[in-house]
Amino acid sequence: MANKNAGKTASATAVDEKKRPPSEVNRIPTATEASPGPAIEVLPIESTAKKTGWTFLTNHSHVIILLARQPDMVLREVASEIGITERAVQRIIADLEEDGFLIREKIGRQNHYRVVRDLPLRHPIEGHKFIGDLVDLILLRKK
Repeated sequence: MANKNAGKTASATAVDEKKRPPSEVNRIPTATEASPGPAIEVLPIESTAKKTGWTFLTNHSHVIILLARQPDMVLREVASEIGITERAVQRIIADLEEDGFLIREKIGRQNHYRVVRDLPLRHPIEGHKFIGDLVDLILLRKK
């Protein structure tokens, strides 16, 4: 797919962006306002995923993050929040339990999940980090 700004100068690109209403583009300030280059468009999370069809994290990581945030969340709610089927969530939980990343405990009629935070992430690129690091990155907010 060709870049829609290919062959345009920085000033031509800036002119194109000025045509768009401010509500559509959030400009991240640069070190100097005279700095050339296009504005960076920041879309709400929902519209980004729907528009592009992909996210940076996998559904497995989404399940871990949601269950770390709310260990007694029912699978229907997990599925709804991620945007996948309940059956897909069941398969992901089976994967995570089988590999030791998630522990299921039955409390009455409800499942309670515990994320095993001290296991390393699975791919060699991120294997020096732990599940807890990922969960903290997403769930903890600096004030």
